Amino acid sequence: MDTTTINGHMWLVITIVPIIIVIATMVARARTIPPKRKRPQPPPVAEGAPLVGLLPAILTKTLQTVICDQYLKLGSVFTLSSFGIKVTFLVGPKVSAHFFHGTESEISISDVYKITVPIFGKGVGYDVDNDTRNEQHRFFAETLRPAKLRSHVGLMVREVEEYFGKWGRCGTVDLKHEIDNVLLIASRCLLGKEVRDHMHDEVSSLLHELVSGLHLTSMFFPYLPTPAHRRRDQARARFEEIFSKIARVRKSSGHIGDDMLQGLIDSKYKDGRATTEAEVTGLLVALLFAGHHTSSTVTTWTATRLLHHAEWLHAATEEQRQLLRKQGDDIDYEVLLQMDVLHRSVKEALRLHLVTPMILRRARRAFTVQTEEGNEYEVPEGRMLASPLVVNNLLPSIYREPNAFDPDRFAAGRAEDKVGGELAYTTFGAGKHACMGEGYAYLQIKVILSHLLRNFELELVSPFPETENMISMRPKGEVLVRYKRRLLQFT
Repeated sequence: MDTTTINGHMWLVITIVPIIIVIATMVARARTIPPKRKRPQPPPVAEGAPLVGLLPAILTKTLQTVICDQYLKLGSVFTLSSFGIKVTFLVGPKVSAHFFHGTESEISISDVYKITVPIFGKGVGYDVDNDTRNEQHRFFAETLRPAKLRSHVGLMVREVEEYFGKWGRCGTVDLKHEIDNVLLIASRCLLGKEVRDHMHDEVSSLLHELVSGLHLTSMFFPYLPTPAHRRRDQARARFEEIFSKIARVRKSSGHIGDDMLQGLIDSKYKDGRATTEAEVTGLLVALLFAGHHTSSTVTTWTATRLLHHAEWLHAATEEQRQLLRKQGDDIDYEVLLQMDVLHRSVKEALRLHLVTPMILRRARRAFTVQTEEGNEYEVPEGRMLASPLVVNNLLPSIYREPNAFDPDRFAAGRAEDKVGGELAYTTFGAGKHACMGEGYAYLQIKVILSHLLRNFELELVSPFPETENMISMRPKGEVLVRYKRRLLQFT
């Protein structure tokens, strides 16, 4: 072999070997470096008509039915789209953790509840920045703390006794109407003696206009100049006149009330600034709107359920008999806490008859969610989110016979909501945005129902009501109840 051939082979080796080494190294690295993860797909979108989506189905079948249908078809995370607005639904506790526990920078509540601004007014609630809103929530928390609630029970009891003392020995009433009235009177703890004594009827009418001003159109077009919205705005302006005048009179006279109105008047921000008259009005209207509407609806549904289920009416009545034997006829904060059957009956009525069909949020940042079915989706930034309580509260994976009225599902030893995890029962919300008025609502409801159980034999004479609509969630039409006065005996 000549030198030319040898040199050619050498140069071939010198050229090829490094290339082989580079290729081998690249292959080895490719085996050790995991492949780039594929970005999750967005949640599936429910099929519907062009532009309007499933809106026709919602109007004919109800929103609850549509959500249930899509949950069975698409799984626990899916999107409904209508007129370009997309809402991603998160069904069940497994997919709801980020929804309830995400920070305000990740999951926003203020962006979707701007619809309340015309009702509560400027400068409060969802019309202010997050820090100011947190301070206003502190005002609420201080007025609703247990020590305050204890002091309010006596007022509630007296107002309820006085109201039902005007009933005859027997008769038939629309219980929904009666509960509305007695709860507004029991809201003396919120509104003060001035409203209770001189403006009860007017405030009742104004509150009705505020509630009537919140409907499906309001969710998307809160300032549309509809007749209902105009009446809402007039009622809101009149509320400001009423409460601002009371606040001015109290300040000038030195009179100090024993109500939440006074608590809001005396509240101060961290920088020392006092609440303005407009802020006091807005905060009080928010308390009144949420507290009265919620408590009235739940009280009526609970009473109706008890009257519809004789075994639970008997159990709740027998509990009152036992408390009478042990505690006497006086009802105070501690006695109310011992009304376990009644408490569970209210909780079960709340599960079946919600005061709001869903809780809304908006995703300020994209996030991924792992579904019950094992799929992973990425929810895009800016997407409207919904936790549909009307479906979550009826999941058979959490609640045995979910459509049945069974207060024992919340009893010790069974506690289906606890077994289902922290987010199994979110009727009052969860996380940092959980409703702080839950305790106050239970007190009002139990004061009213315990008085009725102790003092009257009751019978539901109208058919069991349907739900009025998916916004108010109140019983539809009259809830006619026949009553006969009695005094519950110890034995």
